Amino acid sequence: MSAGKARFFLQAKWTGARSKMSRQQQTFLGNGPEMKVSIGKLELKNPVMLASGTCGYGPELADVLDLTNIGAIVVKGISMEPRAGNPPPRIAETPCGLLNAIGLENVGVEAFISSKLPWLHERNITTIVNILGNSVGEYQALAARLNKCPGIHALEVNISCPNVKEGGVAFGTDPEQAAKVAGAVVQACDLPVIVKLSPNVSDICSIARAVEDAGASAVSLINTILGMAIDIQKKTPVLGNVFGGLSGPAIKPVALRMVWQAARCVDIPVIGVGGITSASDALEFFMAGACAVQVGTATLVDPGAAGRVLQGIVDFMQENHYQSLKELRIGP
Repeated sequence: MSAGKARFFLQAKWTGARSKMSRQQQTFLGNGPEMKVSIGKLELKNPVMLASGTCGYGPELADVLDLTNIGAIVVKGISMEPRAGNPPPRIAETPCGLLNAIGLENVGVEAFISSKLPWLHERNITTIVNILGNSVGEYQALAARLNKCPGIHALEVNISCPNVKEGGVAFGTDPEQAAKVAGAVVQACDLPVIVKLSPNVSDICSIARAVEDAGASAVSLINTILGMAIDIQKKTPVLGNVFGGLSGPAIKPVALRMVWQAARCVDIPVIGVGGITSASDALEFFMAGACAVQVGTATLVDPGAAGRVLQGIVDFMQENHYQSLKELRIGP
């Protein structure tokens, strides 16, 4: 293990080394607390998902995690046309986290439908497709194209993308722009629509309320926090794109705070994302008001992390006599 990875593990205070559980051990069986979660008309068997951008299109994890056992997989972000992404270097380790500037590289919607989606559909894996665009029209067109495809259960809308028609300001930083995107996607499909909120705002509640009013079924938060790193020997930014998105345990306190705020200002479900590496992390999000969670960067270090998190949640609830996830929430 490199010094960087060792630092990542120690400072993140992860519970245990890399998971070595077998696929059978990762399967939760038997009677226990109620784990089902409803997001619009979609019912998940449990509240643990894989976060977009950290689990590819599914097959990448098939040998280490039974994807039918988790609540859902949110696949790598999809755009209308294929994207090559940003120039390398694209990833840099930081204390307790990871900076990435992948640049939303993906195969494009047509290749996704023809070559990626069938694998998920054939295995009956609950699939949520993360979509992205540079205009309201692109989001709407993507939603319409994906709407009737067998095997897609919901859409997650990435509004951290720049609106090229409005000077490059990210949709997710302006309530009006966020509402336009959410509304356009809702009108274009009959799938549940989850809007993924950016943390790079001063008032998360105004954005959350705007997309709720536009018809969103749920919100997920947070997306990565904008950051950078500098190589002091070369006197250059570490990332080829200069800036990147910070994820991992370092952002959990920020994500937890924003989930707490959002859960108290909207009536739709709130999905917690950011720095979840253990069951105790996930439980904090449920107590803050989340109805479900997404495991992201932890999967890059421990591909079976989501299974371990799920089993830990169940164990905690059984040991402490909780019958439902709603009982975990603190206050209103």
